[in-house]
Amino acid sequence: MIIYASRTGNVRYIVSKLIGETKEITEGLLLHQPFLLITYTDRLGEVPDIVTRFLEQNAQHCKGVVVSGNRNFGHVNFGAAGEKIELLYNIPLVRKLDLRGYPQDYKEIQQFYEKRVLNEIILETK
Repeated sequence: MIIYASRTGNVRYIVSKLIGETKEITEGLLLHQPFLLITYTDRLGEVPDIVTRFLEQNAQHCKGVVVSGNRNFGHVNFGAAGEKIELLYNIPLVRKLDLRGYPQDYKEIQQFYEKRVLNEIILETK
């Protein structure tokens, strides 16, 4: 499953380019299966509050994080939410995307998703 948070529509657009079951983060969402998280960077390099609350309950199932950011906010702040999630929850940072990213980004994300998330779901069902 691909779980995402989108505020401006950039992440929603990225998710639309991927193949797989998707679900937008809502308050109280609990998961019991592996997933890939795609989120935006809030303010100046912060993890969105809704993502923090979601990860407090679900981080153990997250296999990777993809983050959208804006290079105009500087190198330190660009995609910093992904780096913070990686450090706080020990979740691999798969990719940082500038705004909506590019086709090569989608290809790399899809490959990670198939290898690290879908394969684990298949193994759990056996």
